[in-house]
Amino acid sequence: MLTLLSMFYYICLRRRSRSGTRGEALTSRRAVESGQRAVLPVSVEVEQYAKEVLDFSSHYGSENSMSYTMWNLAGVPNVYPSSGDFTQTAVFRAYGKWWEQCASTPPPFRCTPKSFHSQDYIELGFEEPVYPTAVEVLETYYPGAIVQILACSHNPFSQNPPTDVRWEVLWSGEPTKMLTPQARQFSPNIKHINFPTNLLRLEVNSSLLDYYTELDAVILRGVKERPMLALYKMPVIDISDLSDSEEELSDLGGPFRQGGDGKQGNGYFDKLPYELIQLILSHLTLPDLCRLAQSCKLLHHHCCDPLQYTQLSLQPYWARLSDASLGHLQSRCTLLQRLNLSWTGNRGALTLPGISSFLKACGLSLVCLELSCCHFLNEACLEVISQTCSELQELNLSSCDRLHPQAFTHISKLTRLRRLVLYRTKIEIDDCDVVASMLATRCRSLRSLDLWRCRNLTDRGLAELVSGCRMLEELDLGWCPTLQSSTGCFQHLARRLPRLRKLFLTANRTVCDADVEELATGCPSLQHLDILGTRLVSAASLKKLLRACPRLLLLDVSFCSQVDMRVVQELCGLFPNVAIKKSFTQ
Repeated sequence: MLTLLSMFYYICLRRRSRSGTRGEALTSRRAVESGQRAVLPVSVEVEQYAKEVLDFSSHYGSENSMSYTMWNLAGVPNVYPSSGDFTQTAVFRAYGKWWEQCASTPPPFRCTPKSFHSQDYIELGFEEPVYPTAVEVLETYYPGAIVQILACSHNPFSQNPPTDVRWEVLWSGEPTKMLTPQARQFSPNIKHINFPTNLLRLEVNSSLLDYYTELDAVILRGVKERPMLALYKMPVIDISDLSDSEEELSDLGGPFRQGGDGKQGNGYFDKLPYELIQLILSHLTLPDLCRLAQSCKLLHHHCCDPLQYTQLSLQPYWARLSDASLGHLQSRCTLLQRLNLSWTGNRGALTLPGISSFLKACGLSLVCLELSCCHFLNEACLEVISQTCSELQELNLSSCDRLHPQAFTHISKLTRLRRLVLYRTKIEIDDCDVVASMLATRCRSLRSLDLWRCRNLTDRGLAELVSGCRMLEELDLGWCPTLQSSTGCFQHLARRLPRLRKLFLTANRTVCDADVEELATGCPSLQHLDILGTRLVSAASLKKLLRACPRLLLLDVSFCSQVDMRVVQELCGLFPNVAIKKSFTQ
C-alpha cells in the first residue's frame, strides 16, 4: 500500500513539474531546500472606483434617467456613509419573495445547483487592470444581497476582440438577511488570481431582504505586478491533477476495479428497473450527469437518455458555456421542452451557427425559452427561433437591449405564445392606448400585464384594457405618469377586475382614499398593493382595505405623506400577517 501511495505521489509531482516552467521548478526546489523566504517585489496597491457600468440584468430606474439606476455605481460614492432610500444609488428591480409568489412567475428549473443563488448581476469596468487584493462594496440600504464576486481576464476597454475570456470567482456566499437596514462597507476575503483584471461582476440575491437593496459604489484594490508567495508551500495533491494522464495509473488501479473473485461487477445496481434508475439520476445536476456518464456503459446509457433533459437550465454555467458545450449536449436534448439560456453567450461565447444548430436539432418540442440578458441575440437568431420553435409558449427576452427594434417582428410568427417578457428591450411604442385596445380585443384571457414605466398610457387606454381583460390577476402600472385618479380610472379598474391579486400604482401621486376604498370593495383577493408616493391616502382607508382583503401580504406605503411611521406601527400591530413597507432616509 505504501508503494502504491508513493507511486501516486510521484506521478502527481511529475505532472505538476510538466505544467510549470523550468525556472519555477528550480525556484521552488531552492526555496524548499534553503527554507528561506523569497524576496517579494515591491508593488504599490492601487485603489480605484468603477469607471463604467458595462452590463446589468435589471434596475428600478428608467433608461433615460439616473434615479435608482445601475449607472449610479460608476464613480465615487454619492450617499455613503448615510443610510436610507436615496435616488442616487443603484437599485435592482425586485426584492423579497413577493415576485416568486405571483401567478406570472414560471416554475423553477429542476436540478439547479444548490450553490447557485444569483438572481441579478452588474458588470463594472475599472481604469487599470490589477491583481485584486480586495473588493469593497458600499451598501447604503438593506445590505446582504451580494452572493458572488467574479473577475474577468478580458479588458473591456481594449480595441481587440475578446479571445479566451476567463471568469474567476473571487468570493461566493449565500444570501443573508442583516439585522439592520443600515449602511455598511462589504469587503469579503477574496481569492487571489493569476491574471490582472479591470472587469468585475457582482451577482445578487435579494430574496431574503425586507426591501430594495441599494448600492452606492464599488472599490477595487490591487497591485499591477503579480504577487509572489512569501514562503514556498509544498503543492497539495489533488486527484483532479490526473484528469489528463489517467493512463499512468492504469496498471496500478487494476486490482481495485475488480470484485474479490476477480470478475467485473457493479453490485445489483443494474438489476434495478430502468425507470427507477432514471428517477435516481433525475436529481443530479448537469455536471454530475456528465461526470457519471464516464463511469461505465450502463450509466452512460442512462445519463445520455433524452428523458433526463426535458428541461435544462444552463444559466448557472454562463461563464463556461460555448458552442462546443451546446454541440456536446445536442444529442441528449432531442426531447427538450424547457430551456434556460439566460446570461449566456456574451463576448463571443455563443455564435449564430452554434445556437442555430442546437435549436434546429433540439427546439422542435420547446415550449419555454429563457433568454434574459443574452447579448449574442440578433435578428437572425430570432428568425431561427420563430422558424424552428413553432410550439413555443413562453419567451423571455428581458434586458436584451442590443436587439434592433425591427428584429422583434419575427415574434409575431410564434402563434402559441402565452407568456412574453420584453422588459428593457428597444421596442418602440408610439401609442400605448392602441396596444391596450388590441390586448382588450384579442387577449381577453390575459392574466398578467406589466406596463412598468409606460409613459403614454392614458385613462382611455386603461379603461378599454380592464373592460376587455376581465381575467387579469396582475397589473403593474408603476411610474405611469399620464394616469390621473381624477378621471376615475383606478375606481373603474377596481370594479372591472374582481380577480386582481397584484396591483402596482407606484409613484402615482394622485391615488386617493376613494381609489383604495374601491379596491377594498371590488378586489377581495388582493395580495400585493404598491401605492408608494401618493399624498392623498389616509390611515382610515388603509384600515378598511386591510380588513376587506384578508389575503393581503404586501402593502408598500413608502413616501406616502399622510402615513407616518406611527401609523405603520399601528397597522402592523392590527394586521401582523401583512408586510407593510415604509422606507426611510437618514
